[in-house]
Amino acid sequence: CSVYCLPTVFLVGIVFLFATNPIIVFPSSFPGPVSSVLVRRFGSRPVVMMGGLMCGVSMVTASFGSSIVYLYLCIGIIGGWGLCFNLNASLTIISKYFLAKRPLANGLAMAGSPVFLCFLAPLNQYLLGHFGWRGSLLILGGMMLNCCVAGAVMRPVAQHSAPPKEVDQPNNAKSKGSRLKKVKTFVDLSFFKDPGFIIYLVGNVMFIFGAYAPIVFLSAYAVSRGVEEYSAAYLLSIMGFVDMFVRPLTGLVANSKWVRPRIQFLFSFAMVFNGTFHLLCPLMRTYPLLVAYAVFFGVGFGMVFALIFECLMDLMGNQRFPSAVGLVTIIECFPMLLGPPAAGLLVDIFDDYKYLFFMCGGVITTGGLFLFVMNFYNYNRLEKIKKNPTCVSLEGREEDRVKECRATETSAVVNNKP
Repeated sequence: CSVYCLPTVFLVGIVFLFATNPIIVFPSSFPGPVSSVLVRRFGSRPVVMMGGLMCGVSMVTASFGSSIVYLYLCIGIIGGWGLCFNLNASLTIISKYFLAKRPLANGLAMAGSPVFLCFLAPLNQYLLGHFGWRGSLLILGGMMLNCCVAGAVMRPVAQHSAPPKEVDQPNNAKSKGSRLKKVKTFVDLSFFKDPGFIIYLVGNVMFIFGAYAPIVFLSAYAVSRGVEEYSAAYLLSIMGFVDMFVRPLTGLVANSKWVRPRIQFLFSFAMVFNGTFHLLCPLMRTYPLLVAYAVFFGVGFGMVFALIFECLMDLMGNQRFPSAVGLVTIIECFPMLLGPPAAGLLVDIFDDYKYLFFMCGGVITTGGLFLFVMNFYNYNRLEKIKKNPTCVSLEGREEDRVKECRATETSAVVNNKP
């Protein structure tokens, strides 16, 4: 497992560390469908290598910039597209390499983000102090080129599929069908007919809206409570350190035979856990209590991000996951962009940081409760389909989903035998 997860840990860590920058949030999410098409057409290896090359080139060329517009173009546009290619392809390769141990593999891969958050932030400060911002960008560009090396070890997995059936159609019907197929390949809108996907998407959007503002304003909130700036900045390091260990542990728990068949409920619990401590944060006025909040923040944040893409894989299956994650990333970029400014607006209006924590905690907790309730409906719906597969037909997708669930359960039982 570690042999295949190590390059993905590097890739996902780099992607999430840089993609939290507002400059590249939208560019790194917008090309999600394009990345999905490329992954399905060429596989993960060339897409990751191309994305790594784009990221490295964007950093190196940005070091020669003399205007903010030039930096937006290099880091925002070119680097954002490269990060999107890396993220989609690295997550897709996990779904192809692993089945019985996939939640654990996802947890290990997602641990790359806090690892790089803990070590790269101090390194970046050191580079800025010794080499300036231009030299720092050159060195970071060289680091990003290692994504090409990580992509090179992602061996493609042989796919065994039956050839498509040919049906005689008039020429006009064929041309019209081919055009519709091209549009569907780019953005598969049929996902919006799947109740499970809609439920997941609503909860995901609500979480993303409130997820990043507490990270942005935590240090400022601590300073407003009388904490020294250095000690306040240390809170994020505590949060990242805890997050680093929680993600693989969450993957281990999610991989157990008791949790995996109902993994969506664990995701709901993680969101409610995360949101609850945001609601309690304004009550924590001393530094020891803020340290405790940072610890629980890291636990909740790590649990959610260890499960966020695993739950999408569980709902959509391996074959449809590349298209689904491309659509999800382009949708979630909007709440990611709106969340921190909305929180900052509350601070400006009320001149108090506690209201942003109330907003973020309330939105995330509501999203978790929504997922918890609606997943009861979705699991009952899937049980009815499993008992009578002909009662619901959404172009055969539900039947494929049930078959994959059975295959997963069977392989999990085999792998758990001593």
